[in-house]
Amino acid sequence: MDADVVIVGAGPVGARMATVLAERGCSTLVLEEHLSLGRPFQCAGLINPAAMDAVGLQSTILASIDGATIHGPIQAKVDVGVPGQPRTFAVCRNRFDEGVMHQALAAGARLRLGCAARGAVPDEDGWSITTELEHGTHETLRTRLLIGADGAHSRVRHWMRAGRPSEMMIGAQVEITGFDGRENWLEMFTGQDVAPGFFAWAIPTGFGTHRVGLWGRIDHSTSKASVEHRLSHLLRTSRHADRFCSHTVVARYCGPIPAGMVKRIHGARSLLIGDAAGLAKPTTGGGIGPGFEQVATIADALADAIHSDQLDLRSLGKVVKPLERLRKDQRRARALRNLFLTESDDATLESHIRTFSEHRVLEMIHRLGDIEHPIPLGVEMLRKVPAFRPLAVRAGWAVLTA
Repeated sequence: MDADVVIVGAGPVGARMATVLAERGCSTLVLEEHLSLGRPFQCAGLINPAAMDAVGLQSTILASIDGATIHGPIQAKVDVGVPGQPRTFAVCRNRFDEGVMHQALAAGARLRLGCAARGAVPDEDGWSITTELEHGTHETLRTRLLIGADGAHSRVRHWMRAGRPSEMMIGAQVEITGFDGRENWLEMFTGQDVAPGFFAWAIPTGFGTHRVGLWGRIDHSTSKASVEHRLSHLLRTSRHADRFCSHTVVARYCGPIPAGMVKRIHGARSLLIGDAAGLAKPTTGGGIGPGFEQVATIADALADAIHSDQLDLRSLGKVVKPLERLRKDQRRARALRNLFLTESDDATLESHIRTFSEHRVLEMIHRLGDIEHPIPLGVEMLRKVPAFRPLAVRAGWAVLTA
């Protein structure tokens, strides 16, 4: 065997898994098809405090985000957050991804850059992986456990015949100068005219730049406009366009957001993590926090299974069983998102945001609000805010009970 574990994909979730397995004595090899880490960059680059604490890479933070201004479709808006109390961090993804991988290497993992996994065949003892190097040569690697950390369009997921994420969105984002936003404060823009069923954002990243983007599904747009077209409209012709009149685009990004966990994230001697498993949050599209949580949840049991070579379908099923909690949370978060946002017309959404601005509701948001875990806040609002009682009736058993 070339390694106990081969991880395909050197993004932060793959690198974090490599770190925890190498720390537990598993020989670990990471394959990355690109020649550098942190590219392509396909997300808003926000890291929650728990994930940041797990890796201690505060040096990669570009801006601390203390709160958000949420703009309704018409006129309503509300400020959520407390200045000086960071809720999340905007990071330099190149430096962050490199930092997580350096921790893996320090723990004893190995990395091959410019090495693309082109095919994999399972047998009784493991997997044979065909790789292609930068100069076009091929080689075959052997491993006892294959882990797919290769993103939304995971090849490993295809080789495992694990199906597709149950929900897939698309995001488009630009990095701009010339937007006059509040320091350490992001802004969210809602409405059918801007981001049907979802929202757009402007995130400060330090040095006078902002990441501005949106996400959504094409079936939420009556005009079937692309997310790129919607983003251009936000910047140039929407009711918010005057806020962007002096902007200059310095970078562009676009990518898929898999926010529906695949039915079975494991197979015989195989496992999916992070975006490959469909773990992005349905409420924000972020994937690093859930991916790190997945890794932490199964790290010890997975290392034990590797050392004892108990990697058959049934044994790995026991290892990943605790992750059903993440699946359940993801489904409930999606139901809450649909209730408050996706299934709301502009008039209803405007009303929701006006309700958010009420003193009692704001207190609730500040007390329970968590970008990674929105369910406690959503459930309490459904239970205790009179304006949301019609939503509570629609919410049903799945949302209101744990």
